[in-house]
Amino acid sequence: MTELRDTNRAMFWRILRRLLGANRGRMFVMLLALGAGAAVTAALLNLQVDAKRRLTTEFRAFGPNVVIVPKGSLSSSSATLSQSIIHSVPANVPSGRVTAMSALYMVASVSVPPPGKSASAVVAGIYPLAFITAYPSARPNQAAPSSENVCVAGVRFAKEVGVESHAELVVASGDRRESCRVASFRQTGGPEDNRLEIDLRAAQRLADLPDRVSMIELTVPGTPAEIQNYIADLQRRIPDAEVRPVRQFTEGEAKIYNRISGLLTATVGIVLLLTALCVMAAMTNVAIERRMDVGLMKAIGGATRRVVRLFLAEAALLGLAGGVIGAALGILLSIGLGKAVFGVAARPRLIVYPVAVGLTVLVAILSAFPLRRLASIRPASVFRGEA
Repeated sequence: MTELRDTNRAMFWRILRRLLGANRGRMFVMLLALGAGAAVTAALLNLQVDAKRRLTTEFRAFGPNVVIVPKGSLSSSSATLSQSIIHSVPANVPSGRVTAMSALYMVASVSVPPPGKSASAVVAGIYPLAFITAYPSARPNQAAPSSENVCVAGVRFAKEVGVESHAELVVASGDRRESCRVASFRQTGGPEDNRLEIDLRAAQRLADLPDRVSMIELTVPGTPAEIQNYIADLQRRIPDAEVRPVRQFTEGEAKIYNRISGLLTATVGIVLLLTALCVMAAMTNVAIERRMDVGLMKAIGGATRRVVRLFLAEAALLGLAGGVIGAALGILLSIGLGKAVFGVAARPRLIVYPVAVGLTVLVAILSAFPLRRLASIRPASVFRGEA
């Protein structure tokens, strides 16, 4: 029994090799169609996966996406929070690490000593204060001074007051005064350009609000759903404050990704359908040509299920070969497409490769549907020329 099984297996692979080499032109056409379909599928899937991860990263570069504010802050601009609330903020999420920034806002008088120009401006006490920014007048290679003695000037505020890099500023609120040296300038195109940022402890002394902050800003990585779950958990941890998402970031990210994902998924479906139709047309011709072969196989005792299995194995091997080659080329193609579409080269995502190969094999097997006609062929009809 074992020898018969080995003989059958050897015969199976021998016949399969002959079938693959019987009409190399048609096999090449099917392999080319499957490879092209796999390449486009892998490229689009890689762009889709990369877009999801890149959006969650790129949107974080625009700033915080979650804020913690005092309850009733909409009706009272002077409401503050205890600075200790920041210790209740979970620092880690599945998608990465949460960064937090405490801020205290006030309106103060800013002047350039000794008799320099003075102006009233929004002053933001920030912790931690990031004072090295990408501005032409900044000196990123210079050793950083103590954050309590430095400040960051918005470009529009600096132009209004006539502040230069490393200038000394005096910030006054009532009879309280603090001094700082301009370490850099900030240019974001937003309200930050009109304000002066100083160290949080200096701002608390100016406002006479020790250990109080106006808000806590969080940068939470992850998908919109993960961010919403984080917000719900944080609200339960801090019932005395109000946790709000910055909706133009969280909702904008979700809308952009859903549109990109829907478009790419629909395109992948169309590509796979066209690939299946192309391979199915070739398989129809194969079924017509191989009637005599199938009739001979049945005449010498070949079971119908073995004959069908033989042709399905042929289709699966073609799909595997086309998928392996095409998916590799598609991932390389997606790098160039990402640079052309998004301006940044897409990163190869390894999960895409087996998915693209598996889809190509599945398409190849389903495209062998016309071969079902071979199962109903009668050997006698074939030899009499009736089939």
